[in-house]
Amino acid sequence: MNRFPRPRLHCRFLSAPPALRLRAAHAIVGALLPVQSPPCAPPTPRQTPCSPAPLLCAPPRTRPSISAPSSAPPRAPNTRSFACSQVVVHARTYAATATAADDATVEWDPEGPAVPLPRLPFRFETGVGLFPKETKTRPFPPPFLSPPSGSFSDALSTHGRPKVNGQLLRGVTNGDDAVYAGDYFICANDGVGAWSKRPRGHAGLWSRLLLHFWVTAIEKDTLRHADPDPSAPLHCRPYEPDAIAYLEEAHAAVTRVTTGPAEYFGTTTATGAQLHFRLTDSSSSPCTPQPRPIVHVTNLGDSQVLIVRPSTRQVVFRSEEQWHWFDCPRQLGSNSTDSARENAQVTAVDVQVGDVVLAMSDGVIDNLWGHEVVDVVLHAMERWTANEAAEQHAGSQMQFTAQALLDAAKVVAMDVYAESPYMERAIDMGAMYE
Repeated sequence: MNRFPRPRLHCRFLSAPPALRLRAAHAIVGALLPVQSPPCAPPTPRQTPCSPAPLLCAPPRTRPSISAPSSAPPRAPNTRSFACSQVVVHARTYAATATAADDATVEWDPEGPAVPLPRLPFRFETGVGLFPKETKTRPFPPPFLSPPSGSFSDALSTHGRPKVNGQLLRGVTNGDDAVYAGDYFICANDGVGAWSKRPRGHAGLWSRLLLHFWVTAIEKDTLRHADPDPSAPLHCRPYEPDAIAYLEEAHAAVTRVTTGPAEYFGTTTATGAQLHFRLTDSSSSPCTPQPRPIVHVTNLGDSQVLIVRPSTRQVVFRSEEQWHWFDCPRQLGSNSTDSARENAQVTAVDVQVGDVVLAMSDGVIDNLWGHEVVDVVLHAMERWTANEAAEQHAGSQMQFTAQALLDAAKVVAMDVYAESPYMERAIDMGAMYE
C-alpha cells in the first residue's frame, strides 16, 4: 500500500520513464544495541586503581530487540541478515597469530590458527530488503565462480558460490549491486549497470568484490588491535578506525584481481557504516572510562546513509549524495578518476543505543523523500512492536522495517504518474520536457 498520497501527473508534462525510475533497490536497516556482559574477572596485579575497566567478558547473544537485550533465548539464524545466535557472525573468522612482545597485537597470518573477531560493546541488529532491477542476475565469470563439477560424488560442490583468493565472497548480490549486513558494519554498493553492455564489463562483480575486500580490510584492522590473550577481558583495544584506508585497500584489491588474465571492467558506488566505540570518562566513576557508540559513515556516490533516533523521531545524520552530473554518480572502478582519498565523504557520528542506521541505494531515495523514509521506518517499528504476529512473519523488527521501506519505494517506482525525488531532480537538470 502507498501510505503517501502524492500528486499524480495527468497533463502534458512527462514523468520519468519506468525504465529509468525502476532501479535496483536495497535498504539495510540496523538498530544499535548494547552487548550485555556478565561480571568481569577481578583486576590483575598489573592493573592500577584507575586502569580502564574491561569492556566485555564473553557476553551471550540475546533476543533481537530495539531496547536492551532481554533474557529470552538466542535468536535463530537469519540468512537475510547474515547473523546467527553467536556473538561472532557465522564464518567471520581469520587466521591469526600473536607476537611475544609486551605490546603484542594479532597479526595477519594465513597459516595461523583461526580466531574469532574481538567483540565490541555494541552491535547492530540488522534487516535487509532487496529488489533487483533485473529478475535474473548475471553469473560471475571464472575464476570467481566455480564451474559445475559434473561428478555425482561431489556432494559439496562449490558451484554457484563465488570466491576470490580461495575465500567465499562476503555479502549478497542484488542485480548489479551488492549488500552486506553484519554486527558492526553495513554496506550498500550500487554497481553501474551500463557496464553490462561493454565487452568484459561486469558491474555486479565489481560491486561485490569491493564489498568483500572492504569488509575484510575492516576485520583485519580489528584483529590487529585485538588482545592476543584470549582470557583478557578487554577483547578489543580502543583505536580510531581509518575509514578511508579501508576503502582504498578494497579498491586496490579489486583492481588487482580484475586485471591480467581475468580482466573485467566495472564501476560502483560505495556506501558503508561502521559501528565502533570511544571511551569517555563517567561522571559517577571518573577512573572508569565508559564506552560510547560511534558510527563511521563512508560514502562515495549517490547512495545514502541515514541515522534516525526513534526516541525523539528525529534525523541524527544524513549523508550527501555525490554526482558528476545528472544520473552520473561518483564511482570507483575502471576508467574512473574518482578515488576514496580524494572524493569519499567520511563522518564520525555519535549515536545512542536504539538509534536506527540505514544504508540505502538510489532505488529507495530516488522514489521516497527523506521525511517519507523516516515515517515508514518509525511506523513499521511501531507496527512490529504492537503486533506480536509480526515477529513470526518477518523474523525481527529490523527485517520487518527494511521490507516495509522497500515496499514503499516499489509502490512509487511502479507508478509512472507519481511524483518523486528523481523526477524533481530531472526537471531541475533539464532532463525532462513537454
